[in-house]
Amino acid sequence: MATDHVDVLIVGAGLSGVGAAHHLKERCPGKSFALLEARDAIGGTWDLFRYPGIRSDSDMYTLGYSFRPWKSAKSIADGPSILEYVRDTARRDGTVEKIRFNHRATAARWSSADALWTLDVERTDTGETVQMTAGMVFMCTGYYRYDEGYTPEFPGTERFAGTIIHPQHWPEDLDYAGRRVVVIGSGATAVTLVPAMAEQAAHVTMLQRSPTYIVTLPGEDPVANGLRRALPSKLAYAVTRWKNVTVQAAFYQLSRRAPKVVRRALRRGVERQLPEGFDVDTHFSPRYDPWDQRVCLVPDGDLFRAIRRGKASIVTDTIETFTERGLRLTSGAELEADVVVTATGLNLLALGGVELEVDGREVELSETVGYKGMMLSGVPNMVMALGYTNASWTLKCDLTCEYLCRMLRHMDEHGYRIAMPKAPDPSEPRLPFIDLQSGYVMRSIDRFPRQGSRAPWRLYQNYLRDIALLKFGSLEDEGIEFSRGGVGVAAPAEPLAA
Repeated sequence: MATDHVDVLIVGAGLSGVGAAHHLKERCPGKSFALLEARDAIGGTWDLFRYPGIRSDSDMYTLGYSFRPWKSAKSIADGPSILEYVRDTARRDGTVEKIRFNHRATAARWSSADALWTLDVERTDTGETVQMTAGMVFMCTGYYRYDEGYTPEFPGTERFAGTIIHPQHWPEDLDYAGRRVVVIGSGATAVTLVPAMAEQAAHVTMLQRSPTYIVTLPGEDPVANGLRRALPSKLAYAVTRWKNVTVQAAFYQLSRRAPKVVRRALRRGVERQLPEGFDVDTHFSPRYDPWDQRVCLVPDGDLFRAIRRGKASIVTDTIETFTERGLRLTSGAELEADVVVTATGLNLLALGGVELEVDGREVELSETVGYKGMMLSGVPNMVMALGYTNASWTLKCDLTCEYLCRMLRHMDEHGYRIAMPKAPDPSEPRLPFIDLQSGYVMRSIDRFPRQGSRAPWRLYQNYLRDIALLKFGSLEDEGIEFSRGGVGVAAPAEPLAA
């Protein structure tokens, strides 16, 4: 079987993968690389999700790349605008030519003797399997399944005469104009769908089992727009980015240290935007503390505006069964519906489901420990792009890309070919890899790596701290071992042309 070889193989051509390609070209111009993309388009999440109102739940001055200013007036951007931003970045950088579309990595095997990864890659368009080798693999696959979302087993769905859909697989031809819609869920997807669908639907009901914290922010950032008029584009972007990073960090730290204060403030913010007499405590007062789960963002208060206009409503209850005409709730109430949207969450999937093997030994992810939130103990020469749970995804991914490039240069300077992360002492505590209590996390967290109780194995979810650790910190510490490896890398059968 013919095998192509690159120095760095990036798996995934979404927001993270396109950013990784830029950093490699900029900081390691001598390294050959390619991107594998299982689908036939650039964009990852932003190409996959097509439901009404799809948008970011972070501001674009922090979700955007550090190297490419976001120039639109919209701070909370819609999905198509973000997708075009990612695709345009790939076109400008020449990354498009490096992408192998319809290539899904299914397995990766490491050989210490050769200091080399060999990947089995399925052609999703033809069904054939090809192989590629790489000295370093950069997993930019995110952490949820692209082929299916999570939908609980609801009794009676077979009796329902209407349409049931999951937002992850939105049909292009769905016509909900003038129809009654029930959206099941209370997370970011639900609070996006409800006001968007309310513009055309007869009425939209958000049916939630329990409330979520919601904060309103302006869709446009007046400070950012003012700075852009007064300063050069890159400087205005950098200042706005740091302003928003500081605000995000302060809000998170206050939430963790004074949850009652933040809880009251969020409740007052919601109450001011709802009709007088609205039952805020039932529908908008969660049982948990802020940032135990992600706080949902509502741009310009669009959800509350739809409620005030009578186009949308909130019901807090549980489902007893679907009926022919809708849903019967545990309270005995019935909701009539023509369309039911199950905005009930995602299924998590570590490393895109790629099976790992190191020197003939299968890697069990749950037995590994994360190193600096980007590598796994016992798994050499593999880096993961994983964003923050309490801030914009790209903030951490940009730092990870910079760190990878630093590490590659460090290895070249010292003649190293293997970077092997090590686990902390077995006596030290192991903690869940993701520190949220959201349902989609709790359902799958036991299949994910663990984290340690201290650096460099702890994920602190702190951008400022990570700058010190990843951008300026030492590359050699107790958590990693660099070596020159075995006898040498076998020459690939067919050098990669791209």
